[in-house]
Order: sequence, then structure tokens, then C-alpha cells
Amino acid sequence: MNQAHLHLIVNHLPILGILFGILILVAGMLLKNNTVKKTALGVFVFAALCAIPAYLTGEGAEETVENLAGVGEDMMETHEELANIFLWMAIALGGLALFTFFADRTQKRSASTLYVVTLVCALGAMVFAQRVGTSGGNIRHTEIRSDVIVPHAGQGESEKDDD
Repeated sequence: MNQAHLHLIVNHLPILGILFGILILVAGMLLKNNTVKKTALGVFVFAALCAIPAYLTGEGAEETVENLAGVGEDMMETHEELANIFLWMAIALGGLALFTFFADRTQKRSASTLYVVTLVCALGAMVFAQRVGTSGGNIRHTEIRSDVIVPHAGQGESEKDDD
């Protein structure tokens, strides 16, 4: 298993973790269930921790694919810059989730406000997570890029009738 493979395995965890954390937190708020809300906070912490290896394996993944056809340095640079920002956003969200968890255990009044703040921050991180994921996908998935010209059927094929 090379660094690119490892990166592909772990890079989805912080993105999906934040998405699932949002869904769980909203469910906990709607159901007024503190256990479900605390579970969401745990998922946010998990996502933050997973962002670290996702970021750290990025450099090795870059070295693996940088000389492949169709891989542009500008695409990798954009992804790396967005990933760096997302790393710190995920870590901040994880820290806020921990703070909210401990506030909920000690001060019930401020906890409800902190849950809302955590949800808003998670939504912001999710929007940014989508940008990071798409920029990473653009590196090797030409089907999602807007700058790729797809040949029509028959173009680029050799004429078989000339034989």
C-alpha cells in the first residue's frame, strides 16, 4: 500500500464524520435527547482526529501522482491549501465539541447555546469540506472536472474500413 492509497482510505473520514455529526446533532436537538447530542460531539472529535492523518498522508500521495498524465501542479496546490485550512477548521470543531461536552456536564444553561454554536460551526466546516473533497477529486477524477473535453463517439478511433 502506497501513500496515495493510504490517503484515499483516510481522507473521507473527516468529511463524512462531520456530515454524520451534523445529522446526529440535528436529530438530537429535534428529539431533545442529550445522549444523541453528546454522540454527535464524539463524532466531531473523531472527525477532527481523522483529519490529522488525512492531511499528513497528502504529501506522500502528491509524490505518488505528481508525474502522472493529467495531474496538474496547480490542482494539487489548490487542494493542499484548502486541506490545510480544513485541517484547522476540523481541529477547532473538535475542540469546540469537547468544550460543549464538558459544559453540558457542568453548566446546563450555556450548553444549549454551545450546541447551536457547534452546529453552525459544523455546517461551515461541512461547506469547506465539500470544497476540499472536490479539489482532491479533481486531481484524478476527470469526470468531475469542467476543463476536460470528452470526445464524441467515433472520435479518436482508427478507421477500420481502410483495411
